[in-house]
Amino acid sequence: MNSRSALRPLLRATRFQCLNSPRHFTQNSVAHAESSQPTNHERTTHFGFETVAEAEKEARGKPVLVAGVFSNVAENYDTMNDFMSLGIHRLWKDHFVRSINPGTSTPSSSSQTSPSPGWTMLDVAGGTGDIAFRLLDHATNINASPSSTITISDINPSMLAEGRKRSLTTVYAHSSRLSFLLANSEHLESVSDNSIDLYTVAFGIRNFTDQPKALREAYRVLKPGGVFACLEFSGVTNSLFDAVYKRWSFGAIPLIGQLVAGDRASYQYLVESIEKHPKQEEFRDMIREAGFEVPGKGWEDLTGGIAAIHKGIKPVVKS
Repeated sequence: MNSRSALRPLLRATRFQCLNSPRHFTQNSVAHAESSQPTNHERTTHFGFETVAEAEKEARGKPVLVAGVFSNVAENYDTMNDFMSLGIHRLWKDHFVRSINPGTSTPSSSSQTSPSPGWTMLDVAGGTGDIAFRLLDHATNINASPSSTITISDINPSMLAEGRKRSLTTVYAHSSRLSFLLANSEHLESVSDNSIDLYTVAFGIRNFTDQPKALREAYRVLKPGGVFACLEFSGVTNSLFDAVYKRWSFGAIPLIGQLVAGDRASYQYLVESIEKHPKQEEFRDMIREAGFEVPGKGWEDLTGGIAAIHKGIKPVVKS
């Protein structure tokens, strides 16, 4: 009863905001998808449980189907993650950042005893700034690294706009330490080779059209010794817990989306995208195939595997 009572004000606020938002996904993108089914000669990918042409999902570098979902939920992104994670995504994000420990001697530095010149960080699919602001706070307040910088990259203008708005409440607003980049994770042409110390992606990689290609781009932009770090929904390790979580995900979350936001389709996609995302071992192997060295077993389960942290290190070529 306590958790239900705690959610009521959140649901009321979300209802007010969402009912006044445009419904690009439900009105436009679904109709577009129905009118362009893949032919036998087209490469396909998944959109939730649907199979669609890669060109339809990507649409010349802009995945309009996924874009519609996140345009709808941008202002209520934290609320959406509350539903998806049973309210504990904030604890996961805090742990994720602590596990990276940004602002120490740079991961690509040859000397771990020399003072840190500051990290150059890239947060991909990071539109709202949730992870980026945490990374800067940790680098500044824990590791005394005021020269660490971050670029928030996202393919969705609505998500980036939300991040810019939220940045105004931080000390990083209009600072040279924070920048925004509208870009496709699979085509980061404006980011130079071997230029990034840390590449992060949190709750975003499952929406990428071509995940192996995005991982190869992460490898390209990272400096030797640089770190790839991913936080994503994953595979629940206990079968009973998995059954309960799936019943919640597929039964409750789309219904909440319909009742609260008038948008069942966006929330249905979000839970389906979790189910389709590669589970822990498979995703670890994908990171290895992109060229990264994987420490330990390759991942850390959070809350019984509802989410997991994966990391990879770009090898340092020794002369």
